[in-house]
Amino acid sequence: MNIRKVAVSGAGQMGSGIAQVFAAHGFSTVIYDVVPLQLDKSRALTERLLTRAVDKGKSTAEERAATLRNLTWTPDLSVISEADLVIEAIVERLDTKQQAWKQVDELCRPTAIFASNTSSLPITQLAASISHPERFIGMHFMNPVPVMQLVEVIRGLLTSDDTHQIVMETAQALGKTPVTVNDAPGFISNRVLLPLINEAIFCLQEGIATKEDIDMVMKLGMNHPMGPLALADFIGLDTCLYILEVLQRDLGEDKYRPAMLLRKMVQGGLLGKKVGRGFYDYAPGLVAAR
Repeated sequence: MNIRKVAVSGAGQMGSGIAQVFAAHGFSTVIYDVVPLQLDKSRALTERLLTRAVDKGKSTAEERAATLRNLTWTPDLSVISEADLVIEAIVERLDTKQQAWKQVDELCRPTAIFASNTSSLPITQLAASISHPERFIGMHFMNPVPVMQLVEVIRGLLTSDDTHQIVMETAQALGKTPVTVNDAPGFISNRVLLPLINEAIFCLQEGIATKEDIDMVMKLGMNHPMGPLALADFIGLDTCLYILEVLQRDLGEDKYRPAMLLRKMVQGGLLGKKVGRGFYDYAPGLVAAR
Protein backbone atom coordinates (compact mmCIF):
# COMPACT_ATOMS: atom_id res chain seq x y z
CA MET A 1 0.00 0.00 0.00
CA ASN A 2 1.31 3.44 -0.94
CA ILE A 3 0.56 6.12 1.67
CA ARG A 4 -0.33 9.38 -0.07
CA LYS A 5 -2.94 11.10 2.09
CA VAL A 6 -2.54 11.47 5.84
CA ALA A 7 -5.04 12.73 8.42
CA VAL A 8 -3.94 13.82 11.90
CA SER A 9 -6.61 13.96 14.59
CA GLY A 10 -5.68 16.51 17.24
CA ALA A 11 -4.18 19.94 16.57
CA GLY A 12 -2.11 20.26 19.74
CA GLN A 13 1.64 20.50 19.84
CA MET A 14 2.21 16.85 18.95
CA GLY A 15 -0.45 16.68 16.25
CA SER A 16 0.80 19.90 14.68
CA GLY A 17 4.38 18.63 14.68
CA ILE A 18 3.42 15.29 13.17
CA ALA A 19 1.40 16.97 10.42
CA GLN A 20 4.21 19.42 9.69
CA VAL A 21 6.74 16.61 9.19
CA PHE A 22 4.43 14.67 6.87
CA ALA A 23 3.66 17.77 4.82
CA ALA A 24 7.34 18.69 4.60
CA HIS A 25 8.01 15.27 3.04
CA GLY A 26 5.39 15.64 0.34
CA PHE A 27 2.35 13.96 1.92
CA SER A 28 -1.06 15.56 1.48
CA THR A 29 -1.93 16.18 5.12
CA VAL A 30 -5.11 17.20 6.93
CA ILE A 31 -5.22 18.28 10.58
CA TYR A 32 -8.58 17.78 12.26
CA ASP A 33 -9.69 19.16 15.61
CA VAL A 34 -13.11 19.70 17.12
CA VAL A 35 -12.01 23.08 18.55
CA PRO A 36 -11.63 25.80 15.86
CA LEU A 37 -9.44 27.93 18.15
CA GLN A 38 -7.00 25.05 18.48
CA LEU A 39 -6.80 24.82 14.71
CA ASP A 40 -5.95 28.53 14.54
CA LYS A 41 -3.23 28.03 17.15
CA SER A 42 -1.88 25.05 15.23
CA ARG A 43 -1.69 26.99 11.99
CA ALA A 44 0.04 29.93 13.68
CA LEU A 45 2.53 27.62 15.40
CA THR A 46 3.35 25.77 12.20
CA GLU A 47 3.82 28.97 10.20
CA ARG A 48 6.05 30.39 12.96
CA LEU A 49 8.24 27.29 13.11
CA LEU A 50 8.60 27.11 9.35
CA THR A 51 9.53 30.80 9.17
CA ARG A 52 12.10 30.34 11.94
CA ALA A 53 13.66 27.45 10.00
CA VAL A 54 14.01 29.67 6.93
CA ASP A 55 15.51 32.50 9.00
CA LYS A 56 18.07 30.11 10.46
CA GLY A 57 19.00 28.77 7.03
CA LYS A 58 17.70 25.26 7.79
CA SER A 59 15.20 25.39 4.92
CA THR A 60 14.23 27.64 2.04
CA ALA A 61 11.24 29.89 1.44
CA GLU A 62 10.20 27.51 -1.35
CA GLU A 63 10.26 24.54 1.02
CA ARG A 64 8.19 26.49 3.54
CA ALA A 65 5.61 27.31 0.87
CA ALA A 66 5.48 23.70 -0.34
CA THR A 67 4.93 22.41 3.19
CA LEU A 68 2.05 24.82 3.76
CA ARG A 69 0.48 23.84 0.43
CA ASN A 70 0.39 20.25 1.64
CA LEU A 71 -1.39 21.19 4.88
CA THR A 72 -5.09 21.70 5.53
CA TRP A 73 -6.67 22.56 8.89
CA THR A 74 -10.34 21.65 9.35
CA PRO A 75 -13.04 21.02 11.99
CA ASP A 76 -14.80 18.67 9.56
CA LEU A 77 -14.17 15.06 10.55
CA SER A 78 -15.51 13.73 7.25
CA VAL A 79 -12.23 14.62 5.48
CA ILE A 80 -10.65 11.68 7.30
CA SER A 81 -12.57 9.36 4.97
CA GLU A 82 -10.05 10.09 2.20
CA ALA A 83 -6.95 9.25 4.24
CA ASP A 84 -4.66 6.28 3.69
CA LEU A 85 -3.21 6.76 7.16
CA VAL A 86 -4.95 8.28 10.19
CA ILE A 87 -2.82 9.31 13.16
CA GLU A 88 -4.52 10.16 16.45
CA ALA A 89 -2.76 12.66 18.72
CA ILE A 90 -5.46 13.74 21.14
CA VAL A 91 -5.57 13.89 24.95
CA GLU A 92 -3.97 10.91 26.73
CA ARG A 93 -7.21 9.42 28.07
CA LEU A 94 -8.30 5.91 27.19
CA ASP A 95 -12.05 6.52 26.99
CA THR A 96 -11.58 9.67 24.89
CA LYS A 97 -9.31 7.91 22.44
CA GLN A 98 -11.62 4.90 22.19
CA GLN A 99 -14.58 7.09 21.34
CA ALA A 100 -12.56 9.02 18.77
CA TRP A 101 -11.45 5.81 17.05
CA LYS A 102 -14.99 4.50 16.85
CA GLN A 103 -15.98 7.67 14.96
CA VAL A 104 -12.99 7.42 12.65
CA ASP A 105 -13.66 3.73 11.96
CA GLU A 106 -17.15 4.53 10.69
CA LEU A 107 -15.81 7.03 8.16
CA CYS A 108 -12.62 5.53 6.77
CA ARG A 109 -12.04 3.32 3.78
CA PRO A 110 -11.49 -0.39 4.57
CA THR A 111 -7.80 -0.25 3.58
CA ALA A 112 -6.87 2.71 5.80
CA ILE A 113 -4.23 2.23 8.48
CA PHE A 114 -4.84 3.61 11.96
CA ALA A 115 -2.01 4.74 14.24
CA SER A 116 -2.13 6.20 17.74
CA ASN A 117 0.52 8.57 19.04
CA THR A 118 -0.28 7.49 22.60
CA SER A 119 2.69 7.62 24.95
CA SER A 120 1.54 4.89 27.34
CA LEU A 121 -1.88 3.35 26.63
CA PRO A 122 -2.25 -0.26 25.38
CA ILE A 123 -2.35 -0.47 21.59
CA THR A 124 -4.26 -3.76 21.74
CA GLN A 125 -6.99 -2.17 23.84
CA LEU A 126 -7.27 0.85 21.54
CA ALA A 127 -7.39 -1.44 18.51
CA ALA A 128 -10.48 -3.13 19.94
CA SER A 129 -12.35 0.11 19.19
CA ILE A 130 -12.23 -0.48 15.43
CA SER A 131 -13.61 -3.16 13.13
CA HIS A 132 -10.21 -4.22 11.73
CA PRO A 133 -7.69 -4.29 14.61
CA GLU A 134 -5.08 -5.82 12.32
CA ARG A 135 -4.76 -2.36 10.72
CA PHE A 136 -4.12 -0.61 14.04
CA ILE A 137 -0.65 0.23 15.37
CA GLY A 138 1.17 2.62 17.67
CA MET A 139 3.27 5.38 16.12
CA HIS A 140 4.79 7.26 19.05
CA PHE A 141 6.65 10.37 17.90
CA MET A 142 9.00 12.27 20.21
CA ASN A 143 8.58 15.95 21.05
CA PRO A 144 9.44 18.24 19.27
CA VAL A 145 8.48 16.12 16.29
CA PRO A 146 10.32 18.09 13.56
CA VAL A 147 13.60 17.71 15.49
CA MET A 148 13.54 14.30 17.19
CA GLN A 149 14.55 11.29 15.09
CA LEU A 150 12.91 8.44 16.99
CA VAL A 151 9.51 6.91 16.32
CA GLU A 152 8.39 4.01 18.52
CA VAL A 153 6.32 1.66 16.36
CA ILE A 154 4.19 -0.44 18.71
CA ARG A 155 2.61 -3.66 17.53
CA GLY A 156 -0.67 -4.64 19.14
CA LEU A 157 -1.62 -8.28 19.64
CA LEU A 158 -3.49 -8.35 16.30
CA THR A 159 -1.40 -5.89 14.26
CA SER A 160 -0.65 -7.47 10.88
CA ASP A 161 2.82 -7.80 9.37
CA ASP A 162 1.69 -5.69 6.41
CA THR A 163 0.55 -2.85 8.67
CA HIS A 164 3.82 -2.96 10.58
CA GLN A 165 5.91 -2.93 7.40
CA ILE A 166 4.00 -0.03 5.85
CA VAL A 167 4.30 2.10 8.99
CA MET A 168 8.02 1.34 9.34
CA GLU A 169 8.59 2.36 5.72
CA THR A 170 6.47 5.48 6.16
CA ALA A 171 8.46 6.56 9.23
CA GLN A 172 11.67 6.09 7.27
CA ALA A 173 10.24 8.19 4.43
CA LEU A 174 9.92 11.01 6.99
CA GLY A 175 13.63 10.80 7.73
CA LYS A 176 12.90 9.20 11.11
CA THR A 177 14.41 6.13 12.74
CA PRO A 178 11.60 3.71 13.69
CA VAL A 179 12.10 1.16 16.47
CA THR A 180 9.69 -1.76 16.84
CA VAL A 181 8.27 -2.28 20.33
CA ASN A 182 5.79 -4.89 21.51
CA ASP A 183 2.69 -3.66 23.31
CA ALA A 184 3.50 -2.98 26.99
CA PRO A 185 2.68 -0.12 29.40
CA GLY A 186 4.83 2.92 28.63
CA PHE A 187 6.54 1.02 25.77
CA ILE A 188 10.31 1.64 26.10
CA SER A 189 10.69 5.40 26.13
CA ASN A 190 8.33 6.27 28.96
CA ARG A 191 8.86 3.08 30.94
CA VAL A 192 12.50 4.16 31.31
CA LEU A 193 12.10 7.96 31.28
CA LEU A 194 9.20 8.54 33.67
CA PRO A 195 10.72 6.68 36.65
CA LEU A 196 13.84 8.83 36.17
CA ILE A 197 11.77 12.02 36.20
CA ASN A 198 9.76 10.75 39.16
CA GLU A 199 12.93 10.01 41.16
CA ALA A 200 14.19 13.53 40.45
CA ILE A 201 10.91 14.88 41.83
CA PHE A 202 11.33 12.69 44.93
CA CYS A 203 14.83 14.18 45.39
CA LEU A 204 13.34 17.69 45.26
CA GLN A 205 10.44 16.69 47.53
CA GLU A 206 12.86 15.31 50.13
CA GLY A 207 15.05 18.42 50.06
CA ILE A 208 18.14 16.61 48.80
CA ALA A 209 19.00 19.49 46.45
CA THR A 210 17.49 22.43 44.64
CA LYS A 211 15.73 21.92 41.32
CA GLU A 212 18.56 23.71 39.54
CA ASP A 213 21.21 21.46 41.08
CA ILE A 214 19.24 18.27 40.44
CA ASP A 215 18.98 19.21 36.77
CA MET A 216 22.64 20.27 36.66
CA VAL A 217 23.80 16.88 37.97
CA MET A 218 21.97 15.09 35.16
CA LYS A 219 23.10 17.54 32.49
CA LEU A 220 26.78 17.68 33.40
CA GLY A 221 27.19 14.29 35.05
CA MET A 222 25.08 12.17 32.69
CA ASN A 223 25.35 14.35 29.57
CA HIS A 224 21.59 14.81 29.31
CA PRO A 225 20.68 17.79 27.11
CA MET A 226 17.95 18.83 29.55
CA GLY A 227 17.51 18.18 33.27
CA PRO A 228 14.66 15.85 34.30
CA LEU A 229 12.66 18.58 36.06
CA ALA A 230 12.91 20.96 33.11
CA LEU A 231 12.00 18.04 30.85
CA ALA A 232 8.94 17.29 32.99
CA ASP A 233 7.86 20.90 32.51
CA PHE A 234 8.32 20.50 28.76
CA ILE A 235 6.30 17.27 28.62
CA GLY A 236 3.58 18.60 30.95
CA LEU A 237 3.30 17.56 34.60
CA ASP A 238 -0.24 16.30 34.09
CA THR A 239 0.99 14.03 31.30
CA CYS A 240 3.86 12.79 33.48
CA LEU A 241 1.44 12.00 36.31
CA TYR A 242 -0.96 10.16 34.02
CA ILE A 243 1.77 8.00 32.50
CA LEU A 244 3.12 7.09 35.94
CA GLU A 245 -0.39 6.14 37.04
CA VAL A 246 -0.75 3.90 33.97
CA LEU A 247 2.61 2.25 34.71
CA GLN A 248 1.77 1.67 38.37
CA ARG A 249 -1.71 0.33 37.60
CA ASP A 250 -0.84 -1.91 34.66
CA LEU A 251 2.50 -3.24 35.91
CA GLY A 252 1.39 -3.42 39.55
CA GLU A 253 4.69 -2.27 40.99
CA ASP A 254 5.13 0.41 43.65
CA LYS A 255 8.34 1.69 42.04
CA TYR A 256 6.15 3.62 39.60
CA ARG A 257 4.22 5.40 42.39
CA PRO A 258 4.07 9.13 41.53
CA ALA A 259 5.75 11.53 43.97
CA MET A 260 3.28 13.45 46.12
CA LEU A 261 4.88 16.72 45.01
CA LEU A 262 3.96 15.89 41.42
CA ARG A 263 0.35 15.23 42.43
CA LYS A 264 0.16 18.49 44.36
CA MET A 265 1.57 20.53 41.49
CA VAL A 266 -0.92 19.05 39.05
CA GLN A 267 -3.75 19.70 41.50
CA GLY A 268 -2.57 23.30 41.77
CA GLY A 269 -2.54 23.79 38.01
CA LEU A 270 1.26 24.04 37.80
CA LEU A 271 1.48 21.94 34.66
CA GLY A 272 4.73 23.19 33.20
CA LYS A 273 5.73 25.23 30.20
CA LYS A 274 2.32 25.07 28.50
CA VAL A 275 0.75 27.14 31.29
CA GLY A 276 3.81 29.27 32.07
CA ARG A 277 4.73 27.66 35.38
CA GLY A 278 5.84 24.27 36.67
CA PHE A 279 9.10 23.50 38.40
CA TYR A 280 10.38 26.61 36.63
CA ASP A 281 8.73 29.93 35.79
CA TYR A 282 8.17 30.56 32.09
CA ALA A 283 6.61 33.99 32.43
CA PRO A 284 7.60 36.52 29.74
CA GLY A 285 11.04 37.98 30.38
CA LEU A 286 12.23 35.04 32.48
CA VAL A 287 14.49 32.30 31.21
CA ALA A 288 13.80 28.83 32.54
CA ALA A 289 16.58 26.37 33.27
CA ARG A 290 17.62 24.03 30.51
